[in-house]
Amino acid sequence: MKRRFSPSELTLGSVFVVLLMIGANIAIWFPFLKITYGAGSVPLSLQTFFAILAGIILGRKLGSFSVIVYLLIGAAGVPVFAEMSSGLQPFIYPTGGFLLSFIAVAWVTGYIVEKSQKPNVTVYIAATFAGLMANYLIGTPFMVASTNLVLEVPLTLTQGAIAMLPFFIKDFVITMGAAVLLPKILGRLSVVNSSIPNHNTSQ
Repeated sequence: MKRRFSPSELTLGSVFVVLLMIGANIAIWFPFLKITYGAGSVPLSLQTFFAILAGIILGRKLGSFSVIVYLLIGAAGVPVFAEMSSGLQPFIYPTGGFLLSFIAVAWVTGYIVEKSQKPNVTVYIAATFAGLMANYLIGTPFMVASTNLVLEVPLTLTQGAIAMLPFFIKDFVITMGAAVLLPKILGRLSVVNSSIPNHNTSQ
């Protein structure tokens, strides 16, 4: 019998939906957080960071479900994507692959932590790196394909990878730093531990 999410779990999931919305648009308040690539510019964001945290803290199922809810909200027309965009168009533009990859990011990170008998700093770092790689291995080829096919601007995979390097470095530093601090962060959340999915059991 499939276990349903409890009201407290759904509440935690909704928190991450909001965090993804906020993380997508920090460049609005800090305009310098944009990097130019072949056909335009892409704003730096904290979405990868929050997608990884969603997987680690909520688990693979609730974490990926929260990401899906976020994507559906944006697809329905609520301006929650980068630069307050919405609709289906962002999914076919260069950043569309990164949006879709967040589902895999949350699932992969959550899966690794859940399968660990005793999650520790090493496990969190491994899960974080796996999620980060899923993000870029899915998002970068999609960006290159979209730039060539949708925007009709020539861009090779090598050029695309180089263009995404600053983003990768930013995400690597932030997420790895968070992974090191996670044991302490989760310890501080002990008051709501009953609402956080148990990572030591399969769900």
